[in-house]
Amino acid sequence: MMDKAKLEYIWLDGYEPTQNMRSKTMVRTDFSGDLEDCPVWMFDGSSTRQAEGGSSDCLLKPVAIFPDPQRINGYLVMCEVLNADGTPHPSNGRATIDDDDDDFWFGYEQEYFIMDVDTQLPLGFPVGGYPGPQGLYYCSVGGRNTHGRSLVEEHADLCLEAGINFEGINQEVACGQWEFQIFAKGAKRAGDELWVARYLLDRLTENYGYYIEYHPKPVQGDWNGSGMHANFSDHAMRTSGKKETFDKICEAFGRNIEKHMAVYGAHNELRLTGLHETQSIDQFSYGVSDRGASIRIPITVREDGWIGRLEDRRPASNGDPYKIGAVIIETTKSAY
Repeated sequence: MMDKAKLEYIWLDGYEPTQNMRSKTMVRTDFSGDLEDCPVWMFDGSSTRQAEGGSSDCLLKPVAIFPDPQRINGYLVMCEVLNADGTPHPSNGRATIDDDDDDFWFGYEQEYFIMDVDTQLPLGFPVGGYPGPQGLYYCSVGGRNTHGRSLVEEHADLCLEAGINFEGINQEVACGQWEFQIFAKGAKRAGDELWVARYLLDRLTENYGYYIEYHPKPVQGDWNGSGMHANFSDHAMRTSGKKETFDKICEAFGRNIEKHMAVYGAHNELRLTGLHETQSIDQFSYGVSDRGASIRIPITVREDGWIGRLEDRRPASNGDPYKIGAVIIETTKSAY
């Protein structure tokens, strides 16, 4: 019998303001495991708000491939969505990234809440009430304050087995809230890896009776929201050794608040209030080691002679890393 492989084609739909992941499986005979051996495929765009019924075919262009750790002879294939004529679909944020030389490096800190399917509440929240206040959940250990570790650990293992450049996990400030980190050289690669990591996390919840909530403020009140802090650098930031380089970039970001907020995730105004380690959504500030600023300059940058990265703390947990990376690159280049 000839070997057959399962290729899970993953793409982003056309829902607004927040896109969803979709996927379907192609079975291939004697598959090489290489991206070049993944054919362009098609799907019904009228079912994903990406086409009309009378002309419904959209194309899936494979852009990254990973081994699927949950399937025998399986692969995860991240795709861009194209129109039938081969041009990028309007929902295709990846196609807007201007970083062909991978000069920009990105590290995303993906926060999220683990929700119970039955109660529709974050893990650790009692029905009809609230858990203890924030303070003891962050990086906690033990069943009193730590909820969902088995899912989180299994997800980390899956990402590592898939070859994703997965850099860490920790429980976050709110009850039932966690974070994982992804790093890659190149905005496109960083986006590919983050979306596939999200896919693995969402698919894994099917085994637990949970779901993942990426909304930036799913629990109102005195609780931290969820962000996706974007750590980034280019060659100048990594080599110049000048404070002026970082000041110019931050000042350029301050001149483009609306442009960034337009792609930093829906409902972000509920999170960026000036409280809970955030700056207000309509204001801009930056500072060394300042977690209440729009952009934090890590203290290591100053200690290392003004060499390193910046952390934009404004992107929401439901933001599209492709669109976030694209606007960060555009604004950074405008500073020079």
